[in-house]
Amino acid sequence: MLRKKVFFWVSVFMIFVMMTCAVFAAAPTFKIGVVTGTVSQNEDEYRGAEAAIRKYPGLIKHVTYPDNFMQEQETTIAQITGLAADRSVKAIVVNQAIPGTVAAIRKVKETRPDIIFIAGEPHEDPPMLERYADAALISNNRARGKSIVQLAKKMGAKKFLHYSFPRHMSYQQLAERRDIMRQECAKLGLEFIFVTAPDPMGEGGIPAAQQFILEDVPRQVAKHGKDIALFSTNCAMQEPLIAAALKTGAIVPEQCCPSPTHGYPGALGLEITQDMKGNFPKIAQEISKEIAKKGAAGRFATWPVATGYLNTTAGVELAKLAVEKKIKLSDIKAVQQTVEKNTGHKMQFERLSNKGNYYMYLVDSIVF
Repeated sequence: MLRKKVFFWVSVFMIFVMMTCAVFAAAPTFKIGVVTGTVSQNEDEYRGAEAAIRKYPGLIKHVTYPDNFMQEQETTIAQITGLAADRSVKAIVVNQAIPGTVAAIRKVKETRPDIIFIAGEPHEDPPMLERYADAALISNNRARGKSIVQLAKKMGAKKFLHYSFPRHMSYQQLAERRDIMRQECAKLGLEFIFVTAPDPMGEGGIPAAQQFILEDVPRQVAKHGKDIALFSTNCAMQEPLIAAALKTGAIVPEQCCPSPTHGYPGALGLEITQDMKGNFPKIAQEISKEIAKKGAAGRFATWPVATGYLNTTAGVELAKLAVEKKIKLSDIKAVQQTVEKNTGHKMQFERLSNKGNYYMYLVDSIVF
C-alpha cells in the first residue's frame, strides 16, 4: 500500500513538473511593441492590437500615438523610442506609420539596430520609409486608383467625387491615386470632381471636418444627382460620408482604408456584439441586411477584410516570425502567405520596388 501511495504522489509530482515546463516553454522570451492610433481616427488598427494581445498574452506592449499627430510628432517619437528602451522588445509594429515614424526608427536603430520595424499604412515618403523599415504593409493605392472607379461605374455611378485636403495631397501615393482616378474616370466616361475639405488636423479638428461632410454631401447630390460616387482620403470622414450617402441616395464604392467596420457600423447604428468582434464575414452580413432595409442595396461596397485591423494583426505575425527567424521579410511569397493566412482571403501582392520590403496589396470588393 505504501508503494502505491509513493508511486501515486511521484506521478502527480511528475505531471506537475511537466505542466510547469510546458507553461514556461510557451511563455514568450521577447516582446513586440505595437503602436496604433486611438479609436477616434481608425478604430480597426486599435482593435487589431487588442486581438493580438488576446492571441499572445504577455507578448505585446501596446501604446497609442496622439490624435493630433501632425502637431505632436515628438510624442509619437517618444512613444516608439520608449518601447525600444525595453531591451526585451525585439520588434515594433507601427500602424498607422504616421509622420515621425521614420525619425523614430532612425533614432532607435542608432542604439538598437537589432529591432525589427513593421510599418502599416505609411504616411511618409514611400522610398524614404522603405530604406528604414524592415517591412511595410499598405493597400495598393496605385491599383485602387483604377479599381475604385471601375467598381463605382459598375454600381451605377455617372460622376465621381473625391474629398481631400492639401496635407493628404502632399503624400505621393495619395496624389498619384487621385491622378489615376481622374484618368480612369475620363476613360470610363465619368465626370471627376475634386472637393477640398477641412483638414481634421487643422483648426476645428475632426468635428469640423465631419460636419463639413454631413453638410456638403447633400449639396453635391442636389447639384449632381444621386448617381455620384463619393470617396474621401480621411479615416474620420468615413462615418459621416456613409451616413450622408444613405440619406441622399449617393454611392460609396470604398473607404480610404477598406473595411466592413470602417464607418459602416456607426453610420448604420449597428452594434458590434462580443461574438461579432473580429468576425468580418458576420459583420459584413449584418451591414448588408441594414443597408437593404434602408433601400440602398447595391449602392455601398468595401473589402471583406479590414485593412487597419490587418496591418496590426498581420504586422504582429510577421514581426514574431521574423524575430524567431522563421521568415525572411524579403521573401514576398512568404509574407503574402502569412498575411493571407491571417485574413483568410486571397490577395494580390506587389512590391514598391525591387530594392525593399514595401508591400502593397489588393483584395476583391464586396457590394452590400
